[in-house]
Amino acid sequence: MRSSSSSFRARIAAALLASAATVGALLTAAAPAAHAADTPLRDLGAAKGKVIGTAVTGSKLTGTYGDIAGTQFGSLTPGNAMKWGSVEPTQGTFNWAEADQIVAFAQAHNQQVRGHTLVWHSQNPGWLTNGSWTSAQLSTLLQNHIDTEVGRYKGRIAAWDVVNEPFNEDGTYRSTLWYNGLGADYIATALTRARAADPAAKLYINDYNVEGVNAKSTALYNLVKSLKERGVPIDGVGLQAHLILGQVPSTLQQNIQRFADLGVDVAITELDIRMTLPSDSTKLAQQKADYKAVTAACVAVARCVNFTVWGFTDSDSWVESTFPGQGAATPYDANYAPKPAYYGISEALGGTTTPPPTGACTAAYSVGSQWNTGFTGNVTISCSGASLSSWRVSWTYGAGQQITQAWNATCTQSGAAVSCQNASYNGTVPDGGSVSFGFNASWSGSNPVPTVTLG
Repeated sequence: MRSSSSSFRARIAAALLASAATVGALLTAAAPAAHAADTPLRDLGAAKGKVIGTAVTGSKLTGTYGDIAGTQFGSLTPGNAMKWGSVEPTQGTFNWAEADQIVAFAQAHNQQVRGHTLVWHSQNPGWLTNGSWTSAQLSTLLQNHIDTEVGRYKGRIAAWDVVNEPFNEDGTYRSTLWYNGLGADYIATALTRARAADPAAKLYINDYNVEGVNAKSTALYNLVKSLKERGVPIDGVGLQAHLILGQVPSTLQQNIQRFADLGVDVAITELDIRMTLPSDSTKLAQQKADYKAVTAACVAVARCVNFTVWGFTDSDSWVESTFPGQGAATPYDANYAPKPAYYGISEALGGTTTPPPTGACTAAYSVGSQWNTGFTGNVTISCSGASLSSWRVSWTYGAGQQITQAWNATCTQSGAAVSCQNASYNGTVPDGGSVSFGFNASWSGSNPVPTVTLG
């Protein structure tokens, strides 16, 4: 069983907001455009009664990223923009900019929005977590927050992840600000308040490690059953599905079905499938099979209504910064080219695909973490239909950034120009494989992403 949690994302949320990637030049041919199925995923899903979605970062909804997000997906989930710490960083002072941007983009592209998330133990503002509240005060804060956020987007949000990650692995309630201050009924209170604020929105409880039948998913099952018996509004359960390569639970479809049999909808809400890096053709083939299996399990159950990947491109994924040495978890690579995993989803939805062009090696640059005076960067060189026996990557910084240390490559910098070449042990990049190197650098004022050249 995998051990992944959205709560890990809290530690790196700010860093992920700074993450970026750029398409590298090819060694042998022009860079392949993002090649997709003959029919977009959103249309294939609609034909099966499924809404196919992705988590997004609002600031990136332009260019190729925006084109793919708008064309391929019928639902958007704000990765961080609707969490309490984002929308109310200071008590009574609200910042809706990124959340509004995502909602507006979705409306312009005829997409649903999945609100994420109203009540969670993580990514809360310091004024809330560090406060000394009575139960009555805490209840008022909770209800006012739900009234404000759900009310703001009334009629524009299809579904809300109202309560996120309420359980421990053994099925007991997680010790949180909410549970400790209000008891288990904070969940019923939150759902009831959300229903009053927007009667049309579907209300979900969302958790991780609940994809298969186990103690945690059974606790969630029993909670949903109890809430329905009590008349508390609950429309669905979200299975996050942050999975590990080759470890799709064998009881996934059975588990989806048992929740559906309670009379609620089910959503795959945060799917990614991580692997040990570097990726290669064998791992990518297994990842395709895993994505196809998860999609097929959802297709097989009528009440599995939404299938959302947690970011569609590896350049926007939380995985590499959270699980060192692991990554390549999404359906698109860092250069926005669809991976075999993309075609696994498409095939499970009944799509026919045209194979992507081959013969390309690319380099993608990303920022892993950033602090006041410095940042950690990463460059990944990937090949598909081609191979390399050595490599050199170069770029020009536009804001005075200076590399101070590098690993898995030899890097030199002259003025703004940077050149990095392979170490003695990682010059070979096989067809279907990749290698990465990292570096630390200083910055001041801004840290724009440079254009990277491979060759």
